[in-house]
Amino acid sequence: MPSVNEVLTSKFCATRLRSVEICRPLAIEDYVIQAMEDASPPKWHLAHTSWFFETFLLRPYLPGYQLFNGNYEYLFNSYYNGIGAQFPRAKRGTLSRPTVAEVQDYRRHVDDGMGLLLGRELNEELTFRIILGLHHEQQHQELMLTDLKYNLGHNPLFPAYRELENSPQVSPLVPLEFRAFSGGIKEIGHAPPEARNFVFDNESPRHRVFVSDYQIANRVVTNGEYLAFIENGGYEAAALWMSDAWSLISAAEGFKQPLYWIQRDDGWFEYTLSGLQPLVLNNPVTHVSGYEADAYARWSGARLPTEQEWEYAAANFNMTEGNFYESAALHPMPASASSTDQFFGDVWEWTSSSYGPYPGFRPFAGQLGEYNGKFMANQLVLRGGSCVTSADHIRPSYRNFFYPKDRWQFSGIRLAKN
Repeated sequence: MPSVNEVLTSKFCATRLRSVEICRPLAIEDYVIQAMEDASPPKWHLAHTSWFFETFLLRPYLPGYQLFNGNYEYLFNSYYNGIGAQFPRAKRGTLSRPTVAEVQDYRRHVDDGMGLLLGRELNEELTFRIILGLHHEQQHQELMLTDLKYNLGHNPLFPAYRELENSPQVSPLVPLEFRAFSGGIKEIGHAPPEARNFVFDNESPRHRVFVSDYQIANRVVTNGEYLAFIENGGYEAAALWMSDAWSLISAAEGFKQPLYWIQRDDGWFEYTLSGLQPLVLNNPVTHVSGYEADAYARWSGARLPTEQEWEYAAANFNMTEGNFYESAALHPMPASASSTDQFFGDVWEWTSSSYGPYPGFRPFAGQLGEYNGKFMANQLVLRGGSCVTSADHIRPSYRNFFYPKDRWQFSGIRLAKN
């Protein structure tokens, strides 16, 4: 049986390699582009994930460790005020230096240090921090792909990040059905884990909640169904929209369709990581905001599920069949007749629940306490993972969170009813 060190070393090498592999299709110019404040350049992601290991593992725990460059603490600190000041997020795309080659050297320097640390005796705290660092890098791998899609998708040439390996198959539409769940006292959240069974702090503690009887859809909403909402005047019906949302879509630069949808004389198209493609009606609608998800639900005579309803329902289904990063599709796929649950993979699913602490929430200790807790305001919870999420990164209790206006994430819609 492999030791803890061997298991973690294997996982570390595989995770770090995946970040490099994600960048392999890129031209050197692609590494620096930042098309909006929220979409960081790939080069920054590569450096920041290395900074995380250096800051929270190598500096405090590896005797004699030498910093690669002392200025990187300022350049690649994301939001840890307890560590120090940060280079402005909106200006990450202005950093032509360090070069891509220097960032790659930085990664190798950190990897060498981690190799030494992984060869030492690991206590519970070290094990926890290493696993946290790996999950942190998996989060940034997903962000690299979402940010790359935004950067490339706002280039008028609509360049492909990666060509399609196979032509997409036209799948029959699985009928939308609602499954009933009895209400009552339910348990959600994750029990406090041991260091080797990692969950984020915002997933705990496991606790009891009351839910009323409810129904939840057997799949997510499709492009064709969302197109009907558009053609029915959904974006012009003020009664469907939250006040903040109506202000956004009514503005001069307001939007009238999901991000990456483009209407031309010969029909609707959608920008994907494989370039501009004809809109596939049976594919899940994606890159919609929480506001759009809520408006569509109202229009359809339904609502968004709460995160409690979602988690209790999702715990009853098989999560191994989802379309995750490993499927290589890098795009949401239709529900199949053999697996219509679709709770995991394809698209992050908006819920109506505000992102806040569970009763008895305790953030990670020390400076790592800034990881999740300080963002528990003004955001909504999303569940389930997407087509660019690593399969071993997701679980029923995983809570993602974004502002309801955000659209660049692979976010979609599942309906619920009372």
